[in-house]
Amino acid sequence: MGKIDQKRTLLFLNFVIISKIKLVVKKVQFSKPQGEFFSSLRKSVQNYFDENQLETSGNWKLYLKTTIIITTYIAIYCSIMLLPIPGYVALLLSASLGFVQALVGFNIMHDANHEAFSSNKNVNYFFGLSMNALGSDAFMWKQKHNLVHHTYTNIDGIDDDISKTPFLRMSETQPRYKAHRFQHIYLPFLYGISTIYWVLVKDFQDYITGSRFNVEVGKMKPIDHVMFWTTRIIYFGLYLVLPSFVWGIGWTILGFTLMHMMLGLTMSFVFQLAHVVENVEFEHAEDESLMVENEWAVHQLATTSDFAVDNKLVSWLVGGLNFQVEHHLFPRISHVHYPEIQKIVAKTCAEFGVTYYSYTSTGEAIASHFRHMKRLGKE
Repeated sequence: MGKIDQKRTLLFLNFVIISKIKLVVKKVQFSKPQGEFFSSLRKSVQNYFDENQLETSGNWKLYLKTTIIITTYIAIYCSIMLLPIPGYVALLLSASLGFVQALVGFNIMHDANHEAFSSNKNVNYFFGLSMNALGSDAFMWKQKHNLVHHTYTNIDGIDDDISKTPFLRMSETQPRYKAHRFQHIYLPFLYGISTIYWVLVKDFQDYITGSRFNVEVGKMKPIDHVMFWTTRIIYFGLYLVLPSFVWGIGWTILGFTLMHMMLGLTMSFVFQLAHVVENVEFEHAEDESLMVENEWAVHQLATTSDFAVDNKLVSWLVGGLNFQVEHHLFPRISHVHYPEIQKIVAKTCAEFGVTYYSYTSTGEAIASHFRHMKRLGKE
């Protein structure tokens, strides 16, 4: 039955980049090899799947949720385009569509691009393209997120997720400007426009320049180029061109903006609650080489926090991204299994004296994020 792919995990931990991406950050090393803690944790998780005869990929619960989310997505879009509704209703639906798009990203795209949605790689590839349906690109996401963020979490100068300079200061090693005194006030606006910038500017910059931060974009296969341009054309056609014929240019731009404001706010806050909060650690890759004084697994625990792990509604909505500790340790396991794995992680951390961070509620995690950002804006 379902086996944790030990070989793939070892390859991942040894930073063998299977997608031919050249990483300047390969000079960053972890001072300690994999120790008894992670070996014991992996064995316990392996036993959980074996004893319960479970696959590590998604199950019927995930596929039912996927059906609900996609059906809702299509229903909202068709309502905007086909029903005789007032403009203000269309705008409300546009904002709702942005929220559902975030659910697509959390629950479907994220698992699929980690090869955790299904045991079938073709199914994972297909649903991974839901990233393209959100206006971005699955190929580039895998580089930015899977390979860089998951390996070099919270290392300033490498991890793009904490690089918002000069607008936001997320780490003490980043320069502080006078405007940062107010960053805890204006950050929701920046989060709101983040996906607009991503869709209209960022991906094109990366595609043309072939680089992001300290990472060079590897050679894309012909199919990757085709998917990048084809899906981008379809996206702009569905969300800008066709709506302009129905609602006019002004209403369309306003609806597009509201959709992205909701998408950006929702996605940004959920992802930031894992790594940009109080207590978690940050590293700084100032030079070409950096020695992180930890093994990889302990580094993940030191730089990551869970939140609201007992809230089933939150877990359902955010696709298990409230279990970020478990996800970072076992990225190829579907989020539907994280509630049980969390118990194993917490128990093993206690046994080995490894610090495990977790906020009891979403509100507590959000408050911690704002306190962290406010402090960094003033100190």
